Amino acid sequence: MSEFKTIDSERVSGKRVLVRVDLNVPMKNGKVTDATRIERAAPTLRELADKGAKVIVLSHFGRPDGKRVPEMSLAPLVEPLSKALGKPVAFAEDCIGPQAEAAVAALKPGDVLLLENLRFHKEEETNDKGFVEKLAALGDVYVNDAFSAAHRAHASTEGVAHRLPALAGRLMQAELEALHKALGHPKRPVCAVVGGAKVSTKLDLLGNLVGKVDRLIIGGGMANTFLQAQGIKVGKSLSEKDLGKTALEILDKAKAAKCEVLLPVDLVIAGKFEANAPHRVVEATGCPDDQMILDVGPKSVALYEEHVRACATLVWNGPLGAFEIKPFDAGTVALARAVADLTAAGKLLSVAGGGDTVAALAAAGVEEKFSYVSAAGGAFLEWMEGKTLPGVAALIRAA
Repeated sequence: MSEFKTIDSERVSGKRVLVRVDLNVPMKNGKVTDATRIERAAPTLRELADKGAKVIVLSHFGRPDGKRVPEMSLAPLVEPLSKALGKPVAFAEDCIGPQAEAAVAALKPGDVLLLENLRFHKEEETNDKGFVEKLAALGDVYVNDAFSAAHRAHASTEGVAHRLPALAGRLMQAELEALHKALGHPKRPVCAVVGGAKVSTKLDLLGNLVGKVDRLIIGGGMANTFLQAQGIKVGKSLSEKDLGKTALEILDKAKAAKCEVLLPVDLVIAGKFEANAPHRVVEATGCPDDQMILDVGPKSVALYEEHVRACATLVWNGPLGAFEIKPFDAGTVALARAVADLTAAGKLLSVAGGGDTVAALAAAGVEEKFSYVSAAGGAFLEWMEGKTLPGVAALIRAA
């Protein structure tokens, strides 16, 4: 995929390079509890520094609503970022203005500087032209390595890309190349796994996928809505009865597009939604009124595995059951491991994303065994929905 320029396209030695990353990491008592996003940002920053660039790191943190909120400062990230890069990281207490300008002016080739939270300025989220100009004045080159924020047309994700030579960082590059292979120009047949609690949150996703994939596996609470729409009783399970008509329309659209939709053929049910609650497996038509569906059954997993084995490409968003509590993670774990095995054998290109999906794959021990796992929640979902991501569009226009 060559619609955008990468950091191979520009000589950066001695230049000030603004790098937009996503350091919006979980924190507790001022300490980072999960450094995944820092670790994913590190390769691009390290490579630019090694090439002699003056690296200026831009990021947001939380939702300070344009105000300076001390507990949302990026200052506590200096140490973990320095550790990930293996070199010192300087810090500026603002992202524009005299403090930022002085810190940038002090940089030598190979140095790394972290600027304060972009969202301390309300103009970041409104993509204010004046704020864009102030950010752009700090750099000679712009690198976007924050796919997870690319669905927002903010100053640092979209605006600056129109003011400076704009490149994709290594993480952005890997993400775009993986997504292009998965749904842009995939090897067929293509299978999509879509789970999660509610159909209402994934209407656009389902509507887009039925026209692009050959097989669509629907799991999680969403599947209950589809079952109920077809007259199947789902007991006291989570279900959106008011979306029954919409579910049937999606099935009709899939049929017209020759996309085979796979719903559970057997179910794991229980009377309570709690860990290790008494449970049993029933046919899809056999859920009693006083029980709730909490996972797909073994026949369903076997059926899904059979169809996945017949495919060349798979995209996955959302768990098949209530994976947060055992034993209702079994269906998701079993299918995830089957996908990982097929990927390892070179028989399947597998791309997954979304917060719950990443957590489920990690719990199954296969997060590193898919072809690509995106840590970008909202951006990944919007991409699967077929929407244009402003941050990506800006890179393509700049190419």
